[in-house]
Amino acid sequence: MTRPEPNPALAELSQIVGGLAHEIKNPLSTINLNLKLLGEDLARHRDEEHLRLARRLRYVQTEAERLRQILDDFLHYAGRHELTLAGADLRDVVCDLRDFYAPQAASSRVVLRTDVGEKSVFCRVDVNLIKQALLNLMINATQAMADGGELLLRVGVEGDQARIEIIDTGPGVPPEDLQNIFRAYWSTKTGGSGLGLPTARRIVREHGGTMNVDSEPGKGTRFIILLPMEKVM
Repeated sequence: MTRPEPNPALAELSQIVGGLAHEIKNPLSTINLNLKLLGEDLARHRDEEHLRLARRLRYVQTEAERLRQILDDFLHYAGRHELTLAGADLRDVVCDLRDFYAPQAASSRVVLRTDVGEKSVFCRVDVNLIKQALLNLMINATQAMADGGELLLRVGVEGDQARIEIIDTGPGVPPEDLQNIFRAYWSTKTGGSGLGLPTARRIVREHGGTMNVDSEPGKGTRFIILLPMEKVM
């Protein structure tokens, strides 16, 4: 498997920024803990003044939690991924992820289906990271189908590469937005971090693979992942 050569300057910058994010996250955890304790103290009083303060506190807690989530998403995106590679049948990986995600899909009125074929599709991958990349795509697809729909996970072979497709029946992506969807912090969703898709593509690239997208407004979106296959003797 051929992986791209790391850029030393970018690696150093990533380490510095990642360290800064960790330094912010530590005191933020303390802030969140104290906000929780303060909320418990206010909850002991039921007069109008304390109720007003509790409402303000809940707003601060919501924003602090949002900041924590932004930092978590950033660390997943910018952090260095040490791949733990092992041979795996991608059909098993996708089926495990289907079983894990099924309750969330059902709660969003999304019908989750898989098409994995009958032949094994072996790759050397970091299973946890590949699952993270696929899960990011599945969550993105589910959020796009606000009124429900269908989500299909398909595994197959294309030449000497494994092929994974994530297909949804959502509203699709306008042509003018397709060039932006892999940009960090670009998002059309309110409150979205804009890091889910860039993180997924980065993980795929670190495995020597590629990720592309096809979309047609009104008909849905398909993400296509190609990964080098492992020869099985």
